[in-house]
Amino acid sequence: MRAIHQSFGLASLLLAVVFISSADAQQRVYELRTYTTNEGKLENLHARFRDHTMELFEKQGMQNHVYWVPTDGERADNTLVYIISHENEEAAKKSWKGFLDDPEWKKVAAESEKDGKILAKRPDAIYMEPTDFSPQDFESAEQPRLFELRTYTTAEGRLPALLQRFRDGELKLFEKQGMTNVAYFTPVEMPNTLIYVVAHKDEAAMKKAWDGFRNDQEWQQLWEQSTKDGKIVIKVDRQILRPVDYSPMK
Repeated sequence: MRAIHQSFGLASLLLAVVFISSADAQQRVYELRTYTTNEGKLENLHARFRDHTMELFEKQGMQNHVYWVPTDGERADNTLVYIISHENEEAAKKSWKGFLDDPEWKKVAAESEKDGKILAKRPDAIYMEPTDFSPQDFESAEQPRLFELRTYTTAEGRLPALLQRFRDGELKLFEKQGMTNVAYFTPVEMPNTLIYVVAHKDEAAMKKAWDGFRNDQEWQQLWEQSTKDGKIVIKVDRQILRPVDYSPMK
């Protein structure tokens, strides 16, 4: 009987170790958030983030990475796009609850909206996990850069083929053309989707890089090889973004 109890005790201990190891191994989760403001309120939103919100995020354990605005069109006057990260999904829930319940945040929110509501609608939020080939290069450059936030939607079941293509050489071909690979993610709740960020010196460099990439024979061969079993990408969304003055990464 003692041997049986010892066996159960050992089994329980092993299960606990496995559970703890799994918890420790939980991947850092990133959050892509987009805020749309009411007309004329974007500067109010910037001031709130610059003077208060980012610090309050850090207080709750969130990590600020990059804050952008679109470069042109209507969205340039009413949109803020940013990426923050959390230790894991559970930490994200805890951090947001702590932030929203924080008396300091409630005071800041009330004072910042004395002259009218800032946001036109609820923020859009996408939780993402980094791919195994993502550089996670959130270091700032000496000079502000232009960024592309690109979202690729694949045909059903073709995301692994897209990831393999990037893994096999597409990132290197981007670098060959002068692009900087910043980060690559798969959204937690959006199947068949890759979201990634690349940076360029400026608009002219961006155009030159993509022209060179499209005409590169090595890329053409890689594309042909990867699509032998059928089309991979069925939709591409692209945002051109510039960092705001308070963004940690520029």
